[in-house]
Amino acid sequence: MENIFDDAYFMKRALQEAEMAFERGEIPVGALIVINDTIIARTHNLTELLNDVTAHAEMQAITSAANALGGKYLKNCTLYVTLEPCQMCAGALYWSQITKIVFGASDEKRGYRAMGTQLHPKTVVVSGVLAEDSKELMQRFFEGKRK
Repeated sequence: MENIFDDAYFMKRALQEAEMAFERGEIPVGALIVINDTIIARTHNLTELLNDVTAHAEMQAITSAANALGGKYLKNCTLYVTLEPCQMCAGALYWSQITKIVFGASDEKRGYRAMGTQLHPKTVVVSGVLAEDSKELMQRFFEGKRK
């Protein structure tokens, strides 16, 4: 039997979170953290609502997942996020020792790779999952801001 809980399945759920951010006037980034095919954290950017530059989707997801697990390390967990993490989020992900990161669209200007930020050496990274959907949502958001 085929496992429906693949990277695309969970990225679609992260995109739903990004849509919620979009509707709230937040930069549309959605994130979730999964362990054993179970979502333990689901969130999106909250920087405007909380008036907090650190309230990125990934940061919210890390905190929520750590609370769900009862510990600060996210071993055996996967983060699904619609946009490549920035260096702040990559630093937090490093310290969380997350096992896997799956992201959609690349961020060539502010992403952790462009900034030279390191992830934990044991963290596996998969990029480009539903990247066009993530990119289109970001473009739609910023086009609306420019009008």
